[in-house]
Amino acid sequence: MSQNQKSGRRNVGRVIGGLVAVASIGIASYGSISSAAAGQDVHASLTIVAPAAAGGGWDTVARELQQAQKANSLVNNVQVVNMPGAGGTIALGNVVNLEGRANNLLVGGTGLLAASVQYSSDKTYDDVTNLAVLFEEYDVIVVPADSPYETLDDLVTAWREDPAALPWTGGGSFDQLVVTDLALEAGITPTETTYISSDGGGEAIQALLNGTAAAATGGYPDNIDQIESGRLRALALVAEEPVDGIDIPTAREQGYDITLSNWRSLSAPPGITDEQIESLDELIAESLATDEWQDAVERYHWTVNVRTGDELQEFLAEETERIEMLYKEMGR
Repeated sequence: MSQNQKSGRRNVGRVIGGLVAVASIGIASYGSISSAAAGQDVHASLTIVAPAAAGGGWDTVARELQQAQKANSLVNNVQVVNMPGAGGTIALGNVVNLEGRANNLLVGGTGLLAASVQYSSDKTYDDVTNLAVLFEEYDVIVVPADSPYETLDDLVTAWREDPAALPWTGGGSFDQLVVTDLALEAGITPTETTYISSDGGGEAIQALLNGTAAAATGGYPDNIDQIESGRLRALALVAEEPVDGIDIPTAREQGYDITLSNWRSLSAPPGITDEQIESLDELIAESLATDEWQDAVERYHWTVNVRTGDELQEFLAEETERIEMLYKEMGR
């Protein structure tokens, strides 16, 4: 990144921070991205790329952002494109190829960063224009309601005795990273652990309830209904500190310093100008300040933690190093 680009990122970071502080859905094909105007006016036409099929977390962010922009006439024509495959890296590669087309936004996050490491992708976050981390979503460690494990210590003690005999599950690659992080904190070799991959949070919950797995990690929004109904017991929230409105002790409070969060981000293609970056940052800030977006934050239990500019670049570098280490410990 050039010095001018770095300076521009610092300036537009202040734009987003200031506007957010004051205030605080159709499917298209990839061809529609390619045919979009070359990014002359992001308020005229915008494509939001969700790097997964409809219905998942990235798709939810894209459609809530689209709804906020449509309801407030922030963009004349905004569409969502679902582009699943390889943990999001297919979409990442396609957005990289849209060099200079500023009227495209890629929804990403921890899972996309993890996939780029897992699949040794030749395209990474270094190849796009990273604009902002929007919020964090925390994992919760759960067991069935009739489990003998009443606390996180109970669970970890049994796990240490025979790591392979206590099967874990989760809804995706991020959840397995959390299990790996906990194993390291507990002095357990991650490669000795039994982890059953599930296709989404719903399948992971079923694996718990039918006895296939003894414990699971998954997004708090995906598990809250089962916890409140009494079918699952929450042992720990994976967050740096307690979260208002969530009456679950953190793993850190219980002596296990695991804090990996499932953050969500927005990026644009490479090769766009400082002026285009500033326009995108203003649009993002305006979108986050809408009532529609604030309603979504509350509805999905997202924890707002906006990062932009130099702070964002440093955060991505730290997260990349951390996730690469976890995959190495997993033997990948």
